[in-house]
Amino acid sequence: MKALIQRVKYASVSVDGQEVGAIDEGILAYIGLGHDDNLQSAQRMVDKILTYRIFDNDDDPAKYGKLDKNIQQVGGGLLLVSQFTLMAKTDKGRRPDFGSAMAPDMAQALFAQLVDYAKTQYLTVATGQFGADMQVLSVNNGPLNFLLEVH
Repeated sequence: MKALIQRVKYASVSVDGQEVGAIDEGILAYIGLGHDDNLQSAQRMVDKILTYRIFDNDDDPAKYGKLDKNIQQVGGGLLLVSQFTLMAKTDKGRRPDFGSAMAPDMAQALFAQLVDYAKTQYLTVATGQFGADMQVLSVNNGPLNFLLEVH
């Protein structure tokens, strides 16, 4: 499982011109699911995202400018967006190979479980719409982007 996380000032997802999820300051997380992923790896990924320290510590002058706080400590929002293209193999040729991505029906069920688990662990969780043609709008803060992986 892979997650591309971005520290954002704002992010939203729209489908057919209708906003389906939005957050203010927080993390926009694109989630890619692979063949071997399961509920346990989904829970580990959520736990990692929620505790990954990508926010500045403005409270302690000695730590000013250091990435010292996680989303829970700053009270930010979490926007989860399914993104099978994160699983693409790109090392050969000029066309991505999506063979390592989980089948859509299984991925939809696992993504739903991931979102449900995130909502039990954290209050401010929004999401896109699985399998839809989504328009994602974000203001990346930094910019800061990290590719997280769990197995």
